[in-house]
Amino acid sequence: MTDDDILAEFRSAEALLEGHFILSSGLRSSRYLQCARVLMDPARGARLATALVARLPTDVREIIAVVVSPAMGGVIAGQEMARALGVSAMFLERPDGVFELRRGFRLEPGTKVLMMEDVVTTGLSSKEAIAAIARAGGETVAAAALVDRSNGSADLGVPFYPLIRLAVPTYPADALPPELAAIPAIKPGSRAA
Repeated sequence: MTDDDILAEFRSAEALLEGHFILSSGLRSSRYLQCARVLMDPARGARLATALVARLPTDVREIIAVVVSPAMGGVIAGQEMARALGVSAMFLERPDGVFELRRGFRLEPGTKVLMMEDVVTTGLSSKEAIAAIARAGGETVAAAALVDRSNGSADLGVPFYPLIRLAVPTYPADALPPELAAIPAIKPGSRAA
């Protein structure tokens, strides 16, 4: 699957939005990828996950025992990656503001984990998820995401494999370009800034 094919999947799902968006990091952007929309269609989600699995090095694919993703955005992406890899899927929640495994999910000590996100912008949620996996006894051997929009700046501390990298500028709220400042901001994501 080429980058054009991947973007076509997002466009056909009306998941590539244009406007003034407040990202979960608090930064602002003129483009937003709503992965929940692209994953509404299970067949599309399966295609994207299969394409991403194909980009993982064989030695990484072979040791992954479970996929763990942060709720809310990563849940469906993590489920589809687990299906494509033929392993179990779990997700982390923040009942008190800190990621943790709940609902009876548990990792045996040393379990090899792929941490799966929908979109990585700053990498903050991903690093928090990786720390939670370590606290639960797992070893994150790699991270993956449908979209890396960090402009190459996200260092997750483990090998990172995105399906697509998009260079979309982000801005602090007090340093917006005039064309973005002229548009009302909306927050389409699932987390408070």
